[in-house]
Amino acid sequence: MDNQNKSIWIGGIVLACVVVGLGIYYFFFYQPAKEPVPVGKPAIKEPLPPPSEKAAKEEEKEVSQLPPVELNQTDELVRQQAKDLSSHPKWAIWLKIKDLIRRMTAAVDNIAQGLSPRADLGFLAPQKGFTVLKKDGKLYLDPRSYHRYNIVADVFHSLDAEASVKVYKLLKPLFQKAYRELGYPNREFQEALLQAIVELLRTPVVKGEILLEEEEGVVTYQMADYSLENLHEAQKHLLRMGPENIRKIQGKLREMARALGVPENQLPTPREYTTGPKGS
Repeated sequence: MDNQNKSIWIGGIVLACVVVGLGIYYFFFYQPAKEPVPVGKPAIKEPLPPPSEKAAKEEEKEVSQLPPVELNQTDELVRQQAKDLSSHPKWAIWLKIKDLIRRMTAAVDNIAQGLSPRADLGFLAPQKGFTVLKKDGKLYLDPRSYHRYNIVADVFHSLDAEASVKVYKLLKPLFQKAYRELGYPNREFQEALLQAIVELLRTPVVKGEILLEEEEGVVTYQMADYSLENLHEAQKHLLRMGPENIRKIQGKLREMARALGVPENQLPTPREYTTGPKGS
């Protein structure tokens, strides 16, 4: 990808709330020139961890308090419901995006399949560019690049998980409506939501340097370690946020999944991965 055609995209990790992912995807899916190109295989959908029986019964009893409203008129409603989920000053700024419900629904659907949501959320990016390190004739991902995403992880970490899920449940009919527009007339949006959370929780926290390979004839890099390069696109985007930020984000996602009624023992366990040479 050259400089003239480089993409700026973001996607939403919030996933348990109507716009919780907003802050994450603003930066999380940004790929400037010379960043490793995501070439992961599409995710294979697996059975989702179901909510507990108690949570399922409570879900059935819930009746939305929302008045009838068209999707293209829901932005102000979403902002009012989500504005108190975090006291971080960046949160209010990030809520100014338009068409929130449709964008976040599409982003969740893409993440659930292991894909990048760049087509739906492409308008903000880190101010600093991606950098690499050269040591002993080899190229490595520069750990300083991780700091570009610190504010995103901090905002996400500041969200009230229980309150976020309450907002999500209130607005769930709107998500379902937007999900039907994407071509899923007989599937629940929450299935995709939980699948997206699981997809991101399966991203390993990498210990060690990430060796890069420069692709011949283009200004891009790939990760030399096949185990990392073969991750799904969504997972590789999260990987580039760095170990500390990944832990913050995955920790909050676990809180949200539990608030949605998913037992801890049905969520992926945290996984660390030590980098190795190509082909290992």
